[in-house]
Amino acid sequence: MTVIDIPGSKSVTARALFLAAAAEGTTTLLRPLVSDDTEGFAEGLTRLGYRVERAPDAWRIEGRPQGPAAEADVYCRDGATTARFLPALAAAGHGTYRFDASPQMRRRPLGPLTEALRTLGVDLRHEETDGHHPLRIAAHGIKGGELTLDAGQSSQYLTALLMLGPLTDEGLRITVTDLVSAPYVEITLAMMRAFGVEVARAGDTFTVPPGGYRATSYAVEPDASTASYFFAAAAIGPGREITVPGLGGGALQGDLRFVDVLGAMGAGVRLTPDGTTVRGTGRLRGLTVSMRDISDTMPTLAAIAPFAEGPVRIKDVGNTRVKECDRLEACALNLRRLGITVTTGPDWIEIRPGTPRATEIATHGDHRIVMSFAVTGLRAPGMTYDDPGCVRKTFPGFHEAFAAVVSLLDRN
Repeated sequence: MTVIDIPGSKSVTARALFLAAAAEGTTTLLRPLVSDDTEGFAEGLTRLGYRVERAPDAWRIEGRPQGPAAEADVYCRDGATTARFLPALAAAGHGTYRFDASPQMRRRPLGPLTEALRTLGVDLRHEETDGHHPLRIAAHGIKGGELTLDAGQSSQYLTALLMLGPLTDEGLRITVTDLVSAPYVEITLAMMRAFGVEVARAGDTFTVPPGGYRATSYAVEPDASTASYFFAAAAIGPGREITVPGLGGGALQGDLRFVDVLGAMGAGVRLTPDGTTVRGTGRLRGLTVSMRDISDTMPTLAAIAPFAEGPVRIKDVGNTRVKECDRLEACALNLRRLGITVTTGPDWIEIRPGTPRATEIATHGDHRIVMSFAVTGLRAPGMTYDDPGCVRKTFPGFHEAFAAVVSLLDRN
């Protein structure tokens, strides 16, 4: 058995940074993810006037319940959480704030969130394309009230508004008409609770009280999406076994459900309160699976689908078309270049069994495409990537860590 340490969760780190910044007092984050996305988020907070002290295994954030400084210009890099959460944080303040992002992030949608902020009375203007960065906010605090939100493209719109709620004068009542990646909202609710705020939920309506947050010490659990690549590497190798400690049955992250998919395909899966183990059995069955709630792991499954004994059909993943790239088409393109038969529809992909041949992977600058097809490369030696370095977004040391784990698996 190979035991590996996975870096901290990107989703948890980003939420913790927002909540810590808004809280009364100083928060310590233990084992936060250190990557381009989280460094960009921390830099954005610094530009907004928050004090962030970063040590290798712990970050300290001094909260500003009064809100950000009076003026700031924030560059969000490629980070969707930075680009969506920080404008919501700034909107609760009093001042003038401008946000911009990389060309990749500029292409990604923002409209449902910014329309919701406008509904709450926020003076927000998109400088170029409506519903996209760059944008400018003239903030005068937020009274609060009722909202109807379509979160069918991204659950991050709802998360941003939920975390904003305690910073308004009267709180928020949010009714959701559509929601994708629902487990990410459960992460948000649990973390808000840890920072002193209890959100009431009745069906599709969330009621968020005013009153702010209180600082705490918060341990960031390992990233379940990142763990999926290592679990997949075990699943496609007979007798290979990988355990990820700190990511067990009580984990916040819904993406840990990826191991349930591996189990349904025939891999051995064991969850304990302290960790998760996946073992390759030598057989993977084809299946049809909805990945609406765990869509960040769709590329991982697509990358190992050729090794199943029957077709793998992944459905309800239309939202992956508006991620860092159109992930559904990126997976299809690369699988075809590997010699695999693939068909796609608006929100689904079906992959036939086959023997991949090594090729150069077109990454589209997307970290998840690189890391997913690294698993395919275990059975197709000689795989290369047109932009291997884009993994710095969430896991700068991925290639070295993955090679080290594979070497351990081969020895065991």
